[in-house]
Amino acid sequence: MSLARRVIVIGLDGFDPKLVEPLLAAGSLPHLARLRAEGGYAAVQTTHPAQTPVAWSTFATGVNPGRHGIFDFVRRDPLTYLPDLSLNRFERKAAYLPPRAVNLRRGTPVWEHLSKAGIPSSVLRCPCTFPPDAIRGRMLSGMGVPDLRGGLGTSTLYTSASGVKVEENEQLLHVAADRDGVIRTRLIGPRNPAAQTDFTADLVLEPQPSARCLTVRSDGQPKVFEVREGEWSEWLKVKFKTGLLQSISGMVRFHLVRLAPVFELYASPVNFDPEAPMFPISAPPAFARELARQVGTFYTTGMVEDHGGLNNGRFDETAFLKQCDDVLRERAAMMRFELDRSPEGLLFCLFDTPDRVQHMFWRFRDRGRDVAGASETAMAIDDHYRACDRIVGDVLDRADDRTLVVVLSDHGVGNFRRGVHLNTWLHDQGLLALAPGVRPGEEAGDLLRRVDWARTRAYALGLSGIYLNRKGREGQGIVEPDEAAALERNIAAALSALSDPDGERAPVRSVLLRSQVYEGPYAEESPDLVVNFADGYRVSWGTALGGVPSGHFEDNEKKWSGDHLMDPSLVPGVLFLNRPFRSEAPRLHDLAPTILAALGVPSGPEMEGRSLVP
Repeated sequence: MSLARRVIVIGLDGFDPKLVEPLLAAGSLPHLARLRAEGGYAAVQTTHPAQTPVAWSTFATGVNPGRHGIFDFVRRDPLTYLPDLSLNRFERKAAYLPPRAVNLRRGTPVWEHLSKAGIPSSVLRCPCTFPPDAIRGRMLSGMGVPDLRGGLGTSTLYTSASGVKVEENEQLLHVAADRDGVIRTRLIGPRNPAAQTDFTADLVLEPQPSARCLTVRSDGQPKVFEVREGEWSEWLKVKFKTGLLQSISGMVRFHLVRLAPVFELYASPVNFDPEAPMFPISAPPAFARELARQVGTFYTTGMVEDHGGLNNGRFDETAFLKQCDDVLRERAAMMRFELDRSPEGLLFCLFDTPDRVQHMFWRFRDRGRDVAGASETAMAIDDHYRACDRIVGDVLDRADDRTLVVVLSDHGVGNFRRGVHLNTWLHDQGLLALAPGVRPGEEAGDLLRRVDWARTRAYALGLSGIYLNRKGREGQGIVEPDEAAALERNIAAALSALSDPDGERAPVRSVLLRSQVYEGPYAEESPDLVVNFADGYRVSWGTALGGVPSGHFEDNEKKWSGDHLMDPSLVPGVLFLNRPFRSEAPRLHDLAPTILAALGVPSGPEMEGRSLVP
């Protein structure tokens, strides 16, 4: 017999017990307090590592990463050592066939179990759902959906200033007005692989200094619109011509930073148009179009919030928060639309913005940092938590006595003050060799390009760990099978003893062997060693893409100042239910069995968790 007719799961990515509990005590989260009173609250154990795609994949499947195959944002090809995104890939079986997207998350998600039992699901923006699963119900893909260029988010800055350098994940176009004060430029669209160029669409920009606005003209929709200084524009939908009677649809928003004395216009990554996406982003395919017509045009990329623009200094904190507010409103509108027409089964909706706001604004809460403007923005995270609490209130207003309501986060957040250059540490231990004459630093480059594999025994790539250069597995492996165990133990012991001369604590709390963390058919794809950092530390930006910078540490000077790539025990998530539940040490693994039990569906032997409700 089922406990509920409907289960509603609201994901609040990154909600942290360290913030939730004092806000509850202060009465600032009344709807979450009501949930706690009706059922209960607990901190929930996250995954190794505490990363969004890893954690939500475990939520969905009820298994550890060794059984669903997502270990990091980044995976490496062991034959070439080159990094790639771990969430999905594109395949082309023949030159005359179009490419197709393949989801790299394995395991059986909870909505597939429900579909087999004849129970519908509505899944909004869960990570690792691109391409979307064919289910009984509806799904809108989340993290993993690329922008129109195939990346996680590539923006464009139009500027009249000289000497401006291209920053991370952006394109830069230098522009100048003609004698009539008009700027003629282009919007950069998808890549043209045949010509190794880009498809583009023409833009005409007409600054109106007296009105402090910009008129934008194009062949898109709308053909003419205005954007005011300091504000975000409406969506511009554009078709990029790719051939005779062929085009690719996309859409973009602009933020007019300033008109004078320097012209600066920021363009968001070009999103798939939900009414005509280049690849399906929903199941059934018409669902994305239906949502757009019901709630308005919405962001479709997997990484929606334009944190890159703020991180690169292209716009300010106020502009970022405004964009996050827009995203939160559109997601809430989707949720309400599905709530009102989903009387039974599972409804899941993820709100990503708490995670992104904390990544970018944690520096204002960190007493160890001297941050300009802290007084104006110190409360941004608390304010965002309150906004999410109001969304929970909307859910509770629509829940009856046969509804199980679950509010869940995948992990919490901690300080990120110092980055650790793992590859440089391996180099100085004599475990990673660079080409003759190359030293750690700029000349070593990234992507492990200057590594001498014939003399390298271990290397780091991605955000979570270290790989051995194993013979028979890596393309140029040298570590013999009978040497591997001793080498792993030696690296773990030495790295655990690492000290930071400029830090207050040891940077590494522990280093775990693969066998201590993962088990299952895909465990061999994981790093050989998983590094658990202390609060304040994280793998460095350079390490993630195979860099070998100089020194073992670097100060994190980016605005991205909060993170969760540390010991998972330091960054648990939160869990609220409107029913009493087993609250002793709940894990993300337990949520899929809980949903199935509530709806009267057996979880099956492959799931590692157990139901939290009687």
